[in-house]
Amino acid sequence: MTATHTAHAHSHTAKRHWAQGLTAFAAVMLMIAGVLDICRGIMAIAEDDVFVTTRSYVFEYDLTGWGWIHLVLGAVAVLISLGLFQASVWARAAGVAIAGLIIVANFLSLPYYPVWSIVMIAFSAFIIWALCVVRGDDSSEGRSYTG
Repeated sequence: MTATHTAHAHSHTAKRHWAQGLTAFAAVMLMIAGVLDICRGIMAIAEDDVFVTTRSYVFEYDLTGWGWIHLVLGAVAVLISLGLFQASVWARAAGVAIAGLIIVANFLSLPYYPVWSIVMIAFSAFIIWALCVVRGDDSSEGRSYTG
């Protein structure tokens, strides 16, 4: 009976560590995606020449407008990632939402900076996966990852 209880406790501890690792991974990835989106927003606001201009694109917008959108999304992503480091439930839900918005924004701005948009879409997809694969009861025991 003791061996079964010890094996169950080890399995529960391993699941908790796995959940903590995935949440920390999502927090770091969201922080990186946010900082990169802030940089992209600043580039679009300050220097429109960096981006490709495509004619006849359905979602054609002013690059300065796109810059502000990316800047705001990046700043919100950085703030949410700080909440993820504290293992907050609100931050997990908000992280999925902001990563989804980052995917949409990068899809709509795909012709202006295609390779980078695809990279950011992939980053955000990993963030959503990492935040959704962890069950709420797996991450509730370890509250903070900041040491």
